[in-house]
Amino acid sequence: MASENGRAARLARRLRDLREHEWPEANITQVHLARALSAQTRVAPATLSSWESLTNPKTPTPSRLNAYARFFATRRSLEGAPHLIPLAELDEEEKERFRELEDELFALHSAVVGESAPNGEFRRQVLSFEDPGPVVIICPEVPEGVLGPLAKEDDVNHNRLHKYADLDALLEIFGHLRALNPETHVLHRLPSDVQQAELQNHLVVLGGVGWNPTVRRVLSSLRRLPIEQYEDPRLETGEVFRVRKADNREERTYFPVTEEFEGHQELVEDVALLARLPNPFNYGRTLTICNGVHSKGVLGAVLTITDETVRPSNEAYLAQRFPSGAFAMLVRVPVLSGKVLAPDLQNPDARVFEWSPDEED
Repeated sequence: MASENGRAARLARRLRDLREHEWPEANITQVHLARALSAQTRVAPATLSSWESLTNPKTPTPSRLNAYARFFATRRSLEGAPHLIPLAELDEEEKERFRELEDELFALHSAVVGESAPNGEFRRQVLSFEDPGPVVIICPEVPEGVLGPLAKEDDVNHNRLHKYADLDALLEIFGHLRALNPETHVLHRLPSDVQQAELQNHLVVLGGVGWNPTVRRVLSSLRRLPIEQYEDPRLETGEVFRVRKADNREERTYFPVTEEFEGHQELVEDVALLARLPNPFNYGRTLTICNGVHSKGVLGAVLTITDETVRPSNEAYLAQRFPSGAFAMLVRVPVLSGKVLAPDLQNPDARVFEWSPDEED
C-alpha cells in the first residue's frame, strides 16, 4: 500500500507541477483549471485539490489526464478565460507536446493502477466509471408475438427475465459491470420500465432500434454521431447500419454476411456498434452502446470489452486510438457454427468504421 501511495503521489506532484510551474507567470489556480477541464465533464476545484494531494492523493481517470495534456500542450489555452483547445486545432508542434505530456501522464497513471496490456501499452477499462453513480442497463423486450409461456405474469412459473431479449449479452455485461464496480448499484431495465430519472445515470444500452425504442430515443439525442440504424428492405431479419455522408466520406451501408449451408443461409459475420460517449441526458455520466444488426452482433459488441482473451489488447487499442475515452465504432463480429467470437480490434479487418467527437471539435 505504501508503494502504491508513493506512485500516486508522484502523479499528484507532476499535476501540481504542471499547474504551478509550466507557465509560472500565469498564476493558474485550481479554480481556473477546473473550469477549463469542465468543458468535457464538470470537475470541482476540490477534486483537483485531491488529485494534487501529496498525502492522500486521488488518481484521476485517463480522460482527465488527456485533458491535462491538451491544456498544457499550448499556451493558447490561456487566451481569454482558460479553456481546452480541440485536439484537431492544435498545430504540429503543439500536437507533439500533447503526445509527450499524455505519454508521461499515462505512464504515471499506469504505475498507480497497474493497467497495462500484455505488450506493456496503457489500457483503460471501458466498463469502469469515474463517477460512482448507478449504472442502468437497458435491454430490449421480446416482442409480444414470440413471448414464451413463462413470460406471462399469470403463469405460476412466471419469470420476468423471459421478457428480456439479448439475454446472453445482458448476463455477460451485468456480471462484468458488477465485478469491475463492486460498490456501484447496477440495474437492468426493460424500455417500458425505465423511469425518466434513470436516464440520467450511467447508461448501458443493449440491442437495436427494432426491439428497443429507447435506443432510437438515445441515438436521436446524439446528433453528431454519424452512425444510424434503419430498416432496409434488402434485409428482413434486422436493421442495418449506415454511416452518413460528410465532407471527408461517402455514405455507406453495412450488412451482415451469410453463406448457404445445407440448403439454408447461415450467419457467418454480423455488424456491431460499440460506443462510449457522454450521456446526452447528463454529460457528467456516460453512455455505452452495444448494438448489432442481429442479437449475435449485440453479444459481439459486449464481448469486445469483456472477453478475457481479447479484452486487454482491445482496451489498449481503444486507449491509444481514443485517448479522451469517447468513441463510436462499427466492428465485424465473426460467427462460427452459430457461436459468437469476440472481435479483435488489433485486426484492422475487424474495424469497419471509427469516430470520435473530439476529432470534430
